[in-house]
Amino acid sequence: MGGPPPHEARTKSREDARMMPAPIATAAALRRRLTARPWADARHFQIAALASLLAFNFACLDFGARPLNSALAIASALAAQALCSWAWRLGTIDLRSPLITGLSLSLLLRADEPWIHAAAGAVAILSKFVLRLEGKHIWNPAGLAIVALLLCVPGHVWISPGQWGASVWFAALVAGLAFVVLNAARRADIALWFLAAHAILLLARAAWLGDPPAIPLHQLQSGSLLIFAFFMISDPRTTPDSRLGRLMFGVAVALLAHWLAFFWQMRPALYVALIALSPLTLLFDRIFPAERFAWTAPAHPGAAR
Repeated sequence: MGGPPPHEARTKSREDARMMPAPIATAAALRRRLTARPWADARHFQIAALASLLAFNFACLDFGARPLNSALAIASALAAQALCSWAWRLGTIDLRSPLITGLSLSLLLRADEPWIHAAAGAVAILSKFVLRLEGKHIWNPAGLAIVALLLCVPGHVWISPGQWGASVWFAALVAGLAFVVLNAARRADIALWFLAAHAILLLARAAWLGDPPAIPLHQLQSGSLLIFAFFMISDPRTTPDSRLGRLMFGVAVALLAHWLAFFWQMRPALYVALIALSPLTLLFDRIFPAERFAWTAPAHPGAAR
């Protein structure tokens, strides 16, 4: 009865945290993370799923990822996050998001020179800090880095849509891991709507051309397509906040990717479509306002960049 109201106590706690010296604030944030439930943050699911897929590549099925290139992409992303956190004077360094970015680049990006993977990690993380509007980064970091490198060094960077094969059991493995991730991040809807629109377009094209259904079904079993749907277009920090906005965005990406792939013969059509349409997220958030997604409450303003 004698204490302050709960909302005032929370406000005072946040103000006290901001007034702490950086080392004390960082130590306090670290203690909170160590005592929190490890699976309360959806990024932990993403890290586990992506790391499992990368380990699966090294141990069982070689779909192109190389240990050196993967290590450079991950190390570069982590180092860039640390440097940018220092440059932007954030009170804490959170390495979970850059680890996800580095793992995603390891799985999706292919290049003939190892330094390109290091450059990709740095470009991806730097974009998170620089290309922001209204507290939200506009483009998926890994997707933006991939498209930027495809444009800057086209002869040395590539992505093969069928690079992982189309085994049904492998597709099921990816989908199962992704289902866990998206349930935790509350973004399963945009992945499913994108895949549904993409499947309808492929089936309609096959029917128009008189192709057997086996052709579009084979295209839908691509491992890289599922990784794109479950781990990139569904990034909760760069997708619309509202369910309706995510529906419209997912369908729009599928339509543009279909046009680029089959009318312009563009192999990285999915990534180009995603990056080209990502600014629409800001428009959808204005038209259909909804609660802004946050992984967890950051210990310091800007720490969740």
